[in-house]
Amino acid sequence: MKDTAKHQGLRNQLVSTLEQKGITDRAVLDAIKKIPRHLFLNSSFEDFAYQDKAFPIGAGQTISQPYTVAFQSQLLEVKKDHKILEIGTGSGYQTAVLFALGAKVYTIERQNELFKQTSILFPKLNIRPKHVSFGDGYKGLPHYAPFDSIIVTAGAPFIPQPLMAQLKIGGRLVIPLGEDVQIMTLLIRKNETQFEKHEFGEFRFVPLLEDKN
Repeated sequence: MKDTAKHQGLRNQLVSTLEQKGITDRAVLDAIKKIPRHLFLNSSFEDFAYQDKAFPIGAGQTISQPYTVAFQSQLLEVKKDHKILEIGTGSGYQTAVLFALGAKVYTIERQNELFKQTSILFPKLNIRPKHVSFGDGYKGLPHYAPFDSIIVTAGAPFIPQPLMAQLKIGGRLVIPLGEDVQIMTLLIRKNETQFEKHEFGEFRFVPLLEDKN
């Protein structure tokens, strides 16, 4: 679990790349500058860990491109102690970014292999989500609701109704919507029944699957 000056140098370069691509949220950039992304990847990919690319992590899943992680994190407008629900723990990298931003993170993963990996990895890196669970992300975590924001880290053909129900009034739900290519979508809950919708261009994600595996 080594993190060296060389890794830090590569992270600084990555942050410059993200700034050039339009990421402006200082706290998000600082989190990315701090988190050892190479430790969330298979060691054979270590040399590529700080390129702005997505990589396979097992169970047919990927670790999202840093730009995508930064973009989604920026849309959430995270404040310290915000309660955030993350659908799709994956490698745990996005979880680590949210934790570094001061959020109380509740995260769900439906692939048992990935769930086990992150359960071991988080304590080693001193990342302490409030709750890490193995289960179906479509259902959310109703007994921990409501949440200040919800982030979905896989492409979804529609917005799961339970997730909308678990969002606080004024809360933000960030989800990549669509089948082959996804449109990054932000929903802001205005009141009990109304949501304001914003769309932010195309991204590519692995599909959000129902049930657990």
